[in-house]
Amino acid sequence: MTEALRVENLHVRYETPAGQVKALNGVSLVQEQEQVYCLVGESGSGKSTLALTILGLLPHTAKVLAGRIWFDGADLLQASPAYLRRLRGKEISMVFQDARAALDPVQPVGAQLEEAILAHGSATPRVANRMALDILKELGLPEPQRIMGQYSFNLSGGMCQRIVLAIALVLRPRLLIADEPTSGLDVTLQAEILQRLKQLCREMHSAILLITHDMGVVAHMAHRVGVMYGGTLVESAEVVPVFRQPYHPYTWALLQSLPRLDNVDKPLEPLRGSPPDMLDLPEQCAFLPRCPKALSRCRLERRPPLAELTGNHRVACYNPILPVPPQQA
Repeated sequence: MTEALRVENLHVRYETPAGQVKALNGVSLVQEQEQVYCLVGESGSGKSTLALTILGLLPHTAKVLAGRIWFDGADLLQASPAYLRRLRGKEISMVFQDARAALDPVQPVGAQLEEAILAHGSATPRVANRMALDILKELGLPEPQRIMGQYSFNLSGGMCQRIVLAIALVLRPRLLIADEPTSGLDVTLQAEILQRLKQLCREMHSAILLITHDMGVVAHMAHRVGVMYGGTLVESAEVVPVFRQPYHPYTWALLQSLPRLDNVDKPLEPLRGSPPDMLDLPEQCAFLPRCPKALSRCRLERRPPLAELTGNHRVACYNPILPVPPQQA
């Protein structure tokens, strides 16, 4: 498959009055075209920082110490602001967590949608209006002409989410970054929006980098999963192997905390302990204080690299959870 995005050894820090936050610590991943790559992990693990770094939208307090981000043959970390402005919205789009906050409350949503179209290309206002109506219809919004004249505070959370998705998808980007695109929505609406998103991106031949903490969303959407902890990827694999046989103790613990339909009597096992302090991140594995399988090597050596164990299943662990071989009769 064609490579859509490549991130290599990315390190990002935030300067704060309390010290330096080690937000990303050597993240590397490859996103293929037409692939849904899900980044999953607890809050503060670096998922949103990675998305903002790709788009060049980091705040002034952030600094990229090392790494490369390849898209369309160019390193986005070395690209000019003008190049990134041309890229954002047209080739790479992003859906932020809070849809209502992402919309301008003093402009009709239709004007905001048309603005995204007119900012990238030679479309006339009439063509932009037709494109806006078409994408709203594709996303299942009733009476799109009426909704075009509404303001964000007149619309429900689900409608605001569809408007934001429409703005992100109207120019058929090659990569869509979706940061918790259905947070705060009820389960039925969440499933409908995710299904439409997956269908539209399949039709547009677009890739989706989906950021979430919901393993149910991962199971429904993902082709490939990257599990983040302490600002780094600790496991990366196709979605089925991750759910069937997780290798990293953190991934295993995440799955143990989920209810299962195939074993309703199984008690849930919460992940004990707290996420690492990103101001005081150790050189060793960040999961060490919470890990039930830690070895002396884990305490003495530096953070393990993300290495391939089997068939494109990669894990950063000195003592991974390996499958138990079947007993011979």
